[in-house]
Amino acid sequence: MYISFSNKPRTASGQGSTARRPGLRTVSSTVVAFGIVSMLTDISSESVTAVLPLYVTAYLGLSTIAFGLLDGLYQGVSALVRIAGGYTSDRLGRPKWVAFVGYAVAAVARLGLLFASGFTALTVVISADRIGKGIRTAPRDAVITASSRPDNLGTSFGVHRTLDNIGAAVGPLLAFLILLLIPNGYGTIFLASLAFAVIGVMILGLFVPNVRTARSAADSGDRAGALGGAVRAPRPRFDWATVASRPMRRVLAASGILGLLTIGDGFIYLVLQARSDFAAQWFPLMYVGTNIAFLALAIPLGRLSDRIGRARVFVFGHVGLLAAYLVAVLPMQDVAATLLCLLFLGGFYAATDGVLAALAAQLTTPETHGTGIAAAQTVVAISRFLSAAGFGLLWYALGREFSLFLVAGALLIAIPVIALLLRPHLSAPHGETEASGARGEPAPAADGGHAP
Repeated sequence: MYISFSNKPRTASGQGSTARRPGLRTVSSTVVAFGIVSMLTDISSESVTAVLPLYVTAYLGLSTIAFGLLDGLYQGVSALVRIAGGYTSDRLGRPKWVAFVGYAVAAVARLGLLFASGFTALTVVISADRIGKGIRTAPRDAVITASSRPDNLGTSFGVHRTLDNIGAAVGPLLAFLILLLIPNGYGTIFLASLAFAVIGVMILGLFVPNVRTARSAADSGDRAGALGGAVRAPRPRFDWATVASRPMRRVLAASGILGLLTIGDGFIYLVLQARSDFAAQWFPLMYVGTNIAFLALAIPLGRLSDRIGRARVFVFGHVGLLAAYLVAVLPMQDVAATLLCLLFLGGFYAATDGVLAALAAQLTTPETHGTGIAAAQTVVAISRFLSAAGFGLLWYALGREFSLFLVAGALLIAIPVIALLLRPHLSAPHGETEASGARGEPAPAADGGHAP
C-alpha cells in the first residue's frame, strides 16, 4: 500500500491542487502525528496493562474477583466522561486541546502507580487514568476524521491504529525485559510508563496541528469574506437528533450487546496461563503478540471496511473473538493454542476498534463527529466494564473453562442477531449512509487544517 502525507488545500470539488494518480491513497500528516502521540502513550499504558493481572493476583495476592473489578474499571470508567469530551470538542471546535487535557490527566495518574499498593489505591489511580482516556479518545478521533477524506476514513483510522499498536506491542515487551532483568521490578515499569506518557503529552502540545471542525472553519471564512474582515464565527448549533438517529441507535445497540460478551484480554491470558507452561513463562509477551497481529491487520481491514462497508467488517470481526474464546479452552497443543489465540484477538481488534469510530463518524455530521464517536465508545466501555466484572464472578463461581464456554455460546448466538440488526449498513459503502453527505455538508479537509 502506498501512503502519502499531504498538507495541500483542497478545491471546492474536494480534490487536491494537483491531480492524484488513480488508486493513490493519501493519509494526512496530522493522522501520522497523532499516531506517534498514541504510540508513545500506548507504550506507557500497555507496559502497565501487560503486568496488571500478575501484579494484582500474584504480587499483591488479590482474588480474581478483585482483578475483575479493576479490569472492569480499566475498561469502563472512561465511559463517565467520553460523551462530555466529545461534546466539548464539538462545541469548542478545538478537539486537539480537549484531547490534550485527557492525555495530561492520564500522565499525572501514572505518578500514583508509584505509590499505590492496595485495592483501594489502585482503584483511584486506574479510575483517574481511564478518565483521562475517556476525555481524549473522541476528540482525537474527531481530529482524525476532520483530517481525512470520507472515502479514506477507514484507512486513516487503520494507519493511526497501526502506529498506536506499535506502541501497544513495545509496551509489554519493555515490561517483560524489565521483569527479566529486575524480578518484581514493577516500580521500574511504572516509572518508565510515566516517562513515555510525559513525552507523548509534550509532542501533542508542540507538534500536532490545532485542527478545527469543518463547519466552524467554513463559517468563519464565509463571514470574514462577506464582511471584509475577521469575524468571530458563531458557535455551531449542536444537533442531538443526528447522534440519536435510527442508524446510530442500531450501532449503539449492536456495540452494547457485543461489548457485554467481550471479556478482558487479561482473563483470556490467565486461562492460557493456567493450562500452559508456555503461556505462563511468556505472560507479558502475550500482549505483544496480540498487538503485533493488530498492527499487521489494522490497515488492511481499515481499507476493506472502506470498500465493502464498515458495519460488515465490524460484525464479522467478532468471529475472531469467538475463535479466540474457543481456542483458549479447547484441547490442543499449548504453543499452537496460545499463538492462534493471540492472532484471533489481534484480528478482532483490528476489525472493530478504528472501524467502529469510522462507522460512527460516517453516520453523523461534522458538527457531531466527536459526540457520535464518543457515544459509541461510551456504550462499548460501559458494556465491557459489566462484562469484566461479571466474568470475574463467573470464574469464581463456575470455573474458568465453563465460564468461557458460556460466554462463547452467547457470542455465537449474538453475531447473527447483530448482523440482522445492522443489515441496512452491512453492504453500504462509505457515502451511502453518511449523515454529512446526505445533508450536503462539505467533506472534511484532507490536509488536517481548515475546510475551504
